[in-house]
Amino acid sequence: MAWMLLASLFFATMGVCIKLASVHFNSFEIVAYRGMVGVIFLYGFTRARGISLRTTVPMMHLWRSLVGTISLTAWFYAIAVLPLATAMTLNYMSSVWIATFLLGGALLTQGRDAPLRQQGPLFMAVLAGFAGVAMMLRPSLNPDQVLGALVGLLSGIFAAFAYLQVTALSRAGEPESRTVFYFSIGAVLAGLLGMVFVGATPWTWPAALWLLPIGLLALGGQLCMTRAYSRGATLVVANLQYSGIVFAGIYSLVIFGDQLPLMGWLGMALIIASGITATVLRARAIPNSPAEEH
Repeated sequence: MAWMLLASLFFATMGVCIKLASVHFNSFEIVAYRGMVGVIFLYGFTRARGISLRTTVPMMHLWRSLVGTISLTAWFYAIAVLPLATAMTLNYMSSVWIATFLLGGALLTQGRDAPLRQQGPLFMAVLAGFAGVAMMLRPSLNPDQVLGALVGLLSGIFAAFAYLQVTALSRAGEPESRTVFYFSIGAVLAGLLGMVFVGATPWTWPAALWLLPIGLLALGGQLCMTRAYSRGATLVVANLQYSGIVFAGIYSLVIFGDQLPLMGWLGMALIIASGITATVLRARAIPNSPAEEH
């Protein structure tokens, strides 16, 4: 459990660095530099462990990298324009979105009434999650933050797609280090492509110093999460990831002075509860699920 708590702390701290770096760099730049750190580290890591980077399922990695980089870019943008706790919570809606996909699939294959009859608790968890979003966003956003909220929701949707693809890659026998390596390459390419259109910021000191810890904290969080899943009970570890929202809430109050109304905090708590419920119920439908990536 301690490994998952440490991973959540790393990811929340990464969010702090992203928010500070976003004052000087656009989201595409941050995505590119975060990916570069991942590529360099994971190349050395896989070589040291004797893990081959060759893959027999390149198209699966391509799709995972595509949806993952969209999620990452959207999340980084949301962090830049929203309170940190809000942006973190919207990204962690991925569990609720996956539950929504499961219900949608059941609706298509079993008929209109079957999902409600057979998966009532999952349906209620989804409704609670979206109710939490409404509670959190409506009273706490300024008009100029509406776009950021929509982009934050988009990051959660694509994080759900990425999570499902990571599950598929794991079942195909792909080691996580290889999956994260190709995802990091995708982040570099997507970031560089975005920089072609929106431009690149000249490095200035000490502003550029925020870029390195973003990549290092992301890698540290991923390694701790992997260790947590390999040593702990899957459901317990999966639910402890929501401690990242708590850490982000503390950072929001202490470092950035963000003030959310009571209804906003209650909505955040409802999203956490619905996400935990959806994770437990989802485990029955998707056994042996791997860790989510950030």
